[in-house]
Amino acid sequence: MIPPKSALLLPAQTSSGALPANLMAFGRLLRRAGLPVGPAEILAGAAALEAIDLGDKGQAQAALRATMVHRHEHFLIFDHAFGLFWRDPDAGRHAAAMAMLDGFKEPPKPSPASRRLSEAMRGDRPEPPKPPEPKQEDQLDVTFTVSDRERLQTMDFEAMSAEEITAAKDEIRKLVLPLDQKRTRRFRPSHRGTHADLRLTVRESLRTGGEILDIARRRRITRTPPLVVLCDISGSMSRYAQVLLHFIHAVTNDRDRVHSFLFGTRLTNVTRQLRDRDPEAAFEMVSHAVPDWSGGTRIGESLERFNKEWSRRVLGQGAVVLLITDGLDREGAKGLSDATERLRKSCSRLVWLNPLLRFEGFQPKSQGIRAMLPHVDEFRPVHNLASLRELVAALSSRHAGGGREFAL
Repeated sequence: MIPPKSALLLPAQTSSGALPANLMAFGRLLRRAGLPVGPAEILAGAAALEAIDLGDKGQAQAALRATMVHRHEHFLIFDHAFGLFWRDPDAGRHAAAMAMLDGFKEPPKPSPASRRLSEAMRGDRPEPPKPPEPKQEDQLDVTFTVSDRERLQTMDFEAMSAEEITAAKDEIRKLVLPLDQKRTRRFRPSHRGTHADLRLTVRESLRTGGEILDIARRRRITRTPPLVVLCDISGSMSRYAQVLLHFIHAVTNDRDRVHSFLFGTRLTNVTRQLRDRDPEAAFEMVSHAVPDWSGGTRIGESLERFNKEWSRRVLGQGAVVLLITDGLDREGAKGLSDATERLRKSCSRLVWLNPLLRFEGFQPKSQGIRAMLPHVDEFRPVHNLASLRELVAALSSRHAGGGREFAL
């Protein structure tokens, strides 16, 4: 008889005293997978298991997740780890028998958390010994060489291999974008403020019978302006969009008031998905939310929809807009000039990032580029790590300007 799926077969049910040891092993698995699990969480999980029915797998999973996980972005990893660690030892035989009856099917694509958990499961296994390398004579290489890290800074994203793309993503996560803070219309009480707060002064004087002993002061609040990113994910931009999405994710988790939009044939708001601190989980949610990846391009229609539906919500208090696209629109320049002009008037600074600027002989000859170029403040390349560092330095400066200029 096949046991019910809700049954949780814990080792403690077969051999007394094995539950604490297995719970500690489960905690070590979560810790290797990147979750902050310590002795306090393990003790809380043991206390929670004593208060529930161990025969119910759903109750056990909910009890351990409520006591051992403190952040919602770790729920996905915990669920995968729970299913791998507390699995039924007889489930494999039953699954094989059912597969023979129903026919073999292609296994589903593993989620991003599965790879991390598989590496964590192999953490205690010793690596096989490597064969001894043959001895080589020490030779001095005096030829002109460049370090891999320096070469990676100037390498085009489109020319990178898979390993170089991974190294570039690690460098992108280290970039910090400290935009210049601007003064707002709001005030905050401060002893070192330059403005006298008469209302607060009178309110404080009521405590002393109306006698004013001190003058309350206030200062103006300063905040970084909102940052809005509009990234093209069409076929011609897919290679760059995959790398730049890591830059957008790092900026979103480093600053507040960052709004991200992806557009190809339609506009998609992915701000909520990119706020997840786990990049793998965030990109998986983005892939489900964006249906037009590596498709066509309708820049004018996408910008027009952004102006109508989102500009009044996110473009305020001196917002800075990063427009990442190559300007190649399959609809030509239909409505593109008016949409870009309205976008420029709605923000304080519009920066256009175009990977086509990596070519020294680039000229704005396409209709889309010629329609957008007169309405942007800066026109910059974005094709390697060096261009991203220049962008961070430009956005962190107090004065706008820079980039390349072309005569139309």
